[in-house]
Amino acid sequence: MSRWRPPSKKSSPYITPEGLEALRAEVRQLWKVERPQVTEAVHQAALNGDRSENGDYIYGKKRLREIDRRVRYLSKRIEEVSAVHYSPQQEGKIYFGAWVTLENDSGEQAKYRIVGADEIAPELGYISVDSPMAKALIGKSIDDEINVNTPEGQRQWFVEEISYKV
Repeated sequence: MSRWRPPSKKSSPYITPEGLEALRAEVRQLWKVERPQVTEAVHQAALNGDRSENGDYIYGKKRLREIDRRVRYLSKRIEEVSAVHYSPQQEGKIYFGAWVTLENDSGEQAKYRIVGADEIAPELGYISVDSPMAKALIGKSIDDEINVNTPEGQRQWFVEEISYKV
């Protein structure tokens, strides 16, 4: 029995300008602030002598590897993605970066923003452009009806409002 898993499907290479700036800020935070602090802590722990049972040293080295791995990933990802900027021609239709208010037959409302895979935040209503909901929404206008397949079955929504304001 092996641990091999097939590679995951590549996510869309799109990101909002705010999301791109957030990735860059995370790289700056990790590289300029956190890594120097952890490096200093590892240095101080190494001065204590025996490194084989020195928890601060072992944890610090592990944290350095985590930081380096994350910085490497983010640096590659920043090169791969392209920021999608708002265009006035998008008004009235749902495209990448749009805030969409939906309503179902029971009167429940939901508000989502279509963003790139690196920006997903369900608590903020940010959904991936690759999600079934976003795929159903792209290109729709106000008062359009969409049907989305969910684990509970097919759900029907109506587009109430479209906005590109952040």
